[in-house]
Amino acid sequence: MATITATVASPVGLHARAAAIFVHAVTASGLAVTIAKVASAEPAADARSILAVLALDVRHGDLVELIADELTADGEGARVALAELVAVLEAGPGSADSAGSAGSR
Repeated sequence: MATITATVASPVGLHARAAAIFVHAVTASGLAVTIAKVASAEPAADARSILAVLALDVRHGDLVELIADELTADGEGARVALAELVAVLEAGPGSADSAGSAGSR
């Protein structure tokens, strides 16, 4: 099982569009990934589910842990996929999320 932590950089946390971008990236990875807020009593959520991710109420600056299910993870490939998901979470202003919202003003 591969795990990694990330700090959420989006100014709105994992809400609406930022959550959708993250869930899309998880789904595209082909891994069964769970996400949990570090230092929280809340249970981990299926990162492939937009409703589960939104229910976590992840905010800007929160530390989250991503866990790739051992049945779908295959060593180095899982670590690379998780690193790509971390890049999505840690993308700050100027990311695809901000660019999309800036173009609609």
